Amino acid sequence: MSAMKLKDDYFKIDVEAHVAAPLVDMNYFPDVKRYREGVPGLRRAVFGTREIPEWAKPEKPVKSFWGDWGAETCPTEEDVLQAMDENGVDIACRLPESFMNMTLYSDRWTTNGQTAAICEKYPQRFIFEPNVGPIIHRGVNNAMKELEILVKERSAKLVKFYPPEDTYINDPELWPFYKKVDDLGIPITIHTGANWPPHGLAKYSQPILLEEVANDFPDLKIIAFHFGWPYHYDLNVIAASRPNVYIGISWMVLWAVSAPRRFAELIGEAIRYVGAERIVWGSDLVYDPEQRLKMSVEGFKRCQIPEDMQEGYGYEPLTEEDRRKIFGLNLARLLNIDPTKRRIGLR
Repeated sequence: MSAMKLKDDYFKIDVEAHVAAPLVDMNYFPDVKRYREGVPGLRRAVFGTREIPEWAKPEKPVKSFWGDWGAETCPTEEDVLQAMDENGVDIACRLPESFMNMTLYSDRWTTNGQTAAICEKYPQRFIFEPNVGPIIHRGVNNAMKELEILVKERSAKLVKFYPPEDTYINDPELWPFYKKVDDLGIPITIHTGANWPPHGLAKYSQPILLEEVANDFPDLKIIAFHFGWPYHYDLNVIAASRPNVYIGISWMVLWAVSAPRRFAELIGEAIRYVGAERIVWGSDLVYDPEQRLKMSVEGFKRCQIPEDMQEGYGYEPLTEEDRRKIFGLNLARLLNIDPTKRRIGLR
């Protein structure tokens, strides 16, 4: 397919776009049921109770908007690509959804192999971002061996670490793993801040725990997801003096639509501490690509720091250059991608 007409000139890379999987075969696990029962609470926390504004709604009816997640509602890769095209997203870093603690460590929700195959089918649009955890539960050496294979044989360009199902970010047993990632020359993305799923532990993903990792591996590029919220002040302070730490805004960027003043504080604080050069955009895409990408793109395109917050907190207004860097230029630099080559419409 040839490139489509662009709706804007922001080169965009989604740093966190999960591969969705139907959960019907996992419902016998009590924690999977608990997670699904908690979805309305998650939706309320992110989207609020007010009507989403018209400008943030998809152009076409949503096919799978936090539905029952059966096989018939799970979005296909063509659904994801279509949503990317409609919202001007050039590239998505595709990663599996693990949550093995909810299945008593018996199964992943999606696998690295499934994710790699999808990325290999659409190499112009997808980048492979595996998760080789739970690292401690499966063994550090095994995780390192798989990661090396995935980088050298399946073209993985970055790796995700999900602490809530595993261990503390600064667990000393992880040091050989961090060194392996560093030696392979790829960035690591780390979930930081709150934990949503049952049995996951937020104490494992406190941003303050990044301090020792960033100190001991100064060349390792670390992208801390979700602003570290609600511990974003800790993340900002750590990142301010450690140039290898980047702040990811996936998931929380939805507040640019549903809670714009709260988002203005998050992005204003982050830019005040690290500048726009070390902030990375993403959606935390999973079961609702149409709605999630629309809100994540349009929300960030339209957001601005209110004047009273600029005056009272010393925040700078968001500039067009800030948006370009955060939408894609920063991650393109980390992944050695040419941002002058737009990918919209390509298959």
